[in-house]
Amino acid sequence: MHATTIEKGNSTDLIDTPCLLVDLDIVDKNLESLFQKFRNRKVNVRPHLKTVKSPEFAKLLLQAGAIGVCTAKVSEAEVMAAAGIEDILITTEIIGAAKLGRLTKLISKHPEIKVVVDSQIGIAAMQQSASEANVNLKVLIELNVGQNRAGTEPGEPALKLANEIAKQPNLHLLGIQGYEGHLQLLTDEAERKRLCTEAMERLMSTVALLRENGHTTEVITSGGTGTAEYCADAGVNEVQPGSFVFMDGAYRRAIGERYGHALTVVATVISKPADNRCVIDAGFKSLSTDSGNAELKVQSDISYRPAGDEHGILESASGTIPLNIGDRVELIPSHIDTTVNLHDYYYCHRGGKLEHVWKLSARGKVQ
Repeated sequence: MHATTIEKGNSTDLIDTPCLLVDLDIVDKNLESLFQKFRNRKVNVRPHLKTVKSPEFAKLLLQAGAIGVCTAKVSEAEVMAAAGIEDILITTEIIGAAKLGRLTKLISKHPEIKVVVDSQIGIAAMQQSASEANVNLKVLIELNVGQNRAGTEPGEPALKLANEIAKQPNLHLLGIQGYEGHLQLLTDEAERKRLCTEAMERLMSTVALLRENGHTTEVITSGGTGTAEYCADAGVNEVQPGSFVFMDGAYRRAIGERYGHALTVVATVISKPADNRCVIDAGFKSLSTDSGNAELKVQSDISYRPAGDEHGILESASGTIPLNIGDRVELIPSHIDTTVNLHDYYYCHRGGKLEHVWKLSARGKVQ
């Protein structure tokens, strides 16, 4: 059944496949579990929307207690702002006249949007664009705390950028972002905690240096689903988890059953060429593989592997597979963010009865 015709209360078995199925009862439990942790710590939660890419789920997060949201790109922020979400942090450096023009136009209508910067070039470009548009930008310095992706180095390099920002009439330094993304999926929890603590020491020592030199660091933001609690305990006042809403196989292997698997990809068996092998209608275009292959929701000896753009193979190690042509299976994505970005709609249910069909409005927003 197509998204435009399916009605609330229908069985999810009527939905055409492949599709994204979301169990809202599990989402509710995941939200309560995470937000309770940070209410106890008195730390703000600003979830990253690169996972859900949906204003509807963003609003659920805000209702649960989020102070605002993160997006990775200006285009995602445009979608969220158009849906009435005002407090947005764009967590990726914004470089280039086209992006800066879109940013300043957006901020002229939504002044609570915040951005990050990690270079003198970026500061100069932002100041020029903000001045031309007659807007003010709230800026966070992005710090490299060990991921070795973007971010200026801790200590004096960060102080140099803070001094430069302070000279700009249209830029206001709000704080520091230091994301330890390289630690999120470490399966050794003690090692993950140890390395995260070291990363946060780099962050907090830089915060102290900036404060000693008269700079405001109102916001100290960091932390993903695998590390946010350690970041909070180390002194940051804002965390950015995102994947916890739905979870995926990679995070389950890293942090266990802390949050439930709320999202699955439903597929249909379209062929059974052998007793131990079935073909389903979900391949590379339905399930991402950058973190490995998806897994069946019901644990068994049946494995999944993609077999092309539109096909996937289920295979049983025991020699027989208890599935027939026309049967439906649910798969847990290995990486939720990249899988979600392959689909147009969320089919949200409670107890197998459809409650909402929500469009992934920020799907493909990579600019």
